[in-house]
Amino acid sequence: MEKDIRLIYNDACPQVIDIILPIQVQEFNVPITAADQPDLQDLEGSYHQGGGGFWGAYVDGELVGTIALINTGHAAGAIRKMFVKKEFRGRELGLAQALLETLMMYAKTVGIRDLYLGTVPQLKAALRFYERNGFAPIAAENLPPHFPRMAVDTLFYHLEIK
Repeated sequence: MEKDIRLIYNDACPQVIDIILPIQVQEFNVPITAADQPDLQDLEGSYHQGGGGFWGAYVDGELVGTIALINTGHAAGAIRKMFVKKEFRGRELGLAQALLETLMMYAKTVGIRDLYLGTVPQLKAALRFYERNGFAPIAAENLPPHFPRMAVDTLFYHLEIK
């Protein structure tokens, strides 16, 4: 089984939507559509252009996971679109960990010291994953003003990159 984490661009938008939307809607009952997420139609304009990035996890050439970074300025970034297809999750393959580590290494190289993310309570395994990786809960009112909030997010996390 060949694993690969790499930057992906607009040519991968259909595959990205095919991964993310079913996880959001069918698996976790998040009331969201592709139309609610125009960033998924323009990875380059939404993520790459501002100094962030959008990475994909591939197994044997198939896109099975994603993670994105918005460079918000102020030496900070927002993690978005962290998803791995159900059958490829877990420590055995370690794709979520590899995606997060890739994003964090990139963030360091572009001078990002603080990472923030928003999520929802029903993603319990994701919450444990973030906490295991040193992310600490942060109250919404303590988020920096430059953090781009998503309407569906109710829980927020922060990590200072050492």
